Amino acid sequence: MRYLPEFPRMRVYSSLFVTLFFTYPVQFAAAQEDWKLRDEKEGIKIYMRSVAGSEIKALKVSFSIQATMSQMAAVILDVAATDQWVYSTKSCTLLKQLSPQEIVYHSEISVPWPASNRDFIARIRVTQDPSTRIMTVESFNEPDYVPEKEGVVRVPHADGKWTIKPVAPAELQVEYMLHVDPGGAIPAWLINLFATKGPFESFRNMREHIRKPVYQQVRIPFIAD
Repeated sequence: MRYLPEFPRMRVYSSLFVTLFFTYPVQFAAAQEDWKLRDEKEGIKIYMRSVAGSEIKALKVSFSIQATMSQMAAVILDVAATDQWVYSTKSCTLLKQLSPQEIVYHSEISVPWPASNRDFIARIRVTQDPSTRIMTVESFNEPDYVPEKEGVVRVPHADGKWTIKPVAPAELQVEYMLHVDPGGAIPAWLINLFATKGPFESFRNMREHIRKPVYQQVRIPFIAD
């Protein structure tokens, strides 16, 4: 078994919110308005709220998943398999493994014609609090790590964070927050209108993907289950 990793138009708007899910540490101001529930299906709750200085709303997703902490870390770090479960991901390539828990990767997001595909480069780091066992996934923008590709729009801004808490044996509570500017001429009101489909499809897919045999016996040395 490998160690992971070795180491129609509305789709454009919804996909951009979740195919950037690994990206950029959240710094949403505490004084902003409360989260408002936008949609709930199959135990996946999607919230939105305004962000000061931006017309694009922030997104928060909350859901539970049957998995160990090691399995969750393995899926997140297995960027080569991201296109198997993350909505509208065309490709996801590991560029460099800095350590067992920190990597740099490039991802391209499929966007229906006539809009252009988007891409981003991120450095992600997985850490765990030794006392609470809460796992955090942080990411840092690396837009100049590789040259821009002709015909693909580089995402100029994204803030996001995963917080993963163990709540029972092999059961986790996941909270994921994101605020993203997808770049290009996409109206903010339209992005906000179609922001829920991508997260719902992705995290529903994740629940199935994490059950694949390759993840069942995985143990991550720096993660306590």
